[in-house]
Amino acid sequence: MTASYAIEPWDPGYGLAYSTDAEAASTAELDLDLELPASLWQPIDPDRYGPVPRTLLFLDGVRRIDARVWVRGLARPVPGIAASLAAGLVRCSHSRPAEIAAVVVERDLITAAPDATDLVTRAATYTVRRARDGSLDELSLTLQQCLARAEASLASSAGGSGDDLLVVDGPLRGRTHLARAVGYIKTHHTTYLPDPQAAVVSTLKPGQRSPAFTMGTSWRRHSWYLQLDRVDGVPWAGVVRLECSADLEPAQVTELANLTARVLPPLASTPHKDPRAPQNLVPIGGLERQLRHRLGDQQFLYRALRAAARYRDEGNIG
Repeated sequence: MTASYAIEPWDPGYGLAYSTDAEAASTAELDLDLELPASLWQPIDPDRYGPVPRTLLFLDGVRRIDARVWVRGLARPVPGIAASLAAGLVRCSHSRPAEIAAVVVERDLITAAPDATDLVTRAATYTVRRARDGSLDELSLTLQQCLARAEASLASSAGGSGDDLLVVDGPLRGRTHLARAVGYIKTHHTTYLPDPQAAVVSTLKPGQRSPAFTMGTSWRRHSWYLQLDRVDGVPWAGVVRLECSADLEPAQVTELANLTARVLPPLASTPHKDPRAPQNLVPIGGLERQLRHRLGDQQFLYRALRAAARYRDEGNIG
């Protein structure tokens, strides 16, 4: 038999949207009966004429390491990173076109060195953020925590009405306190569902979703899968996973899940405009481009950091 082929629209430069590693069994604790009994799982078609949010808000952030840094002054130099991050919020409503509602840019010097102080350059000031140790993993984790805090602060200050929907690009961990918020996960590197329920996800048609379920790993949340668009022959192409706070009641989870199924598929991107189509929603893709621009020129910042480090090294501190 001659093999057949299917080409995924997702650009391989961004990794894999669906990895064969995802087929390994997950150790997550699951409650599959949250919305429907596990034995009765089937694709769910939300009411197309149901209520929609007055305003859709999309929250995202980007980060970049501008330079590796060594903090000298103790018996042994301590490593760190000089990093830039930007968080932004896009507002979409029926009465006006999508607009960037707010953006915050932050420059951080992340290190475990106890005597480190803010690093002032001609381009920007890098504020000291303490990491627990000097390993690259811990420095990167601290940077991610800084970004999560900036995103949460931005979302909290945005206000909005009680029927808005906030879509956070990425897991909702650390931001479950945000009102009417869902996390939006574009890639699948772990499968959380047993085979019978995973098979239901594989049969979803555009606009359909799976029943909601509860999952617990290092934290608990409710979750469901949504099919944006299909690419025949490509496993779970166009499927995204959404999650919300585990503190919500089942009826509230169903309401959020149905809202996402009504409003998100029309916002799916297309391959000729976005290398991560269809999972990267149009408002999120536009916001990411703007945020990367706001980070500034990395080489300019790098030269400014080197100049500031030489200045301090010569004893001109202050």
